[in-house]
Amino acid sequence: MNKPKVLTEIYDSLFKSFGKQYWWPGDTGFEVVIGAILTQNTNWTNVEKAIKNLKAAKVFTPKKLYEIETKKLAELIKPSGYFNVKAKRLKHFIEWLFLNYNGSLSKLFKQDFATLRKELLSVNGIGKETADSIILYAAEKPTFVVDAYTRRVLVRHGLITEDYDYEDIKSVFEDNLPGNVPYYNEYHALIVMVGKHYCKPRMQCEECPLENVHRIRQTTRRAGSTKSARKIKSAKKRK
Repeated sequence: MNKPKVLTEIYDSLFKSFGKQYWWPGDTGFEVVIGAILTQNTNWTNVEKAIKNLKAAKVFTPKKLYEIETKKLAELIKPSGYFNVKAKRLKHFIEWLFLNYNGSLSKLFKQDFATLRKELLSVNGIGKETADSIILYAAEKPTFVVDAYTRRVLVRHGLITEDYDYEDIKSVFEDNLPGNVPYYNEYHALIVMVGKHYCKPRMQCEECPLENVHRIRQTTRRAGSTKSARKIKSAKKRK
């Protein structure tokens, strides 16, 4: 399979159907960071309500969030769900930011990509998807964000199999496409759109913009064959 060609066809089909997405929906890098942490396990509408509460309470700055009590913070971000857990995660990040960068995102974002990603992943409560969202949308450095929609689309179009982990899926994009921030930005946003509206757990392929891109019936057999081949190879090694 020509992966660069298929990936480009997916992008072109989605862009033609949905147009520019104008992601991330945040006014500043700081808002993107807070939104990336709050959006875990919830939808963006709920995150917007939480951010609106923080702004109304006049605590939507690194310094104010550093000073606010965790209990009060949890009350303000209640619309985002799992608010006690997320309040602790926000405090962990803000405290880490002050400890290491005097509360300055601009100083943090001056780090090279590898250092920045490693440091973000060291913060309690920040996983790979959140870290990459911060790096791509706030720091504006080229890294591809992988989520459940990304996995589902790529599996169904034969670009990966179910056993691919986060880094494997990320590499599919980064090894086969130009490392371009606006392109990665738009691509991820378009995948989210098709995932929300068509490529759901129960497929709606007939109306999907990707209906004719490396069709599913061609890839299911290949995916199964790949898995079988891996099982055979593993069995031979055990022998």
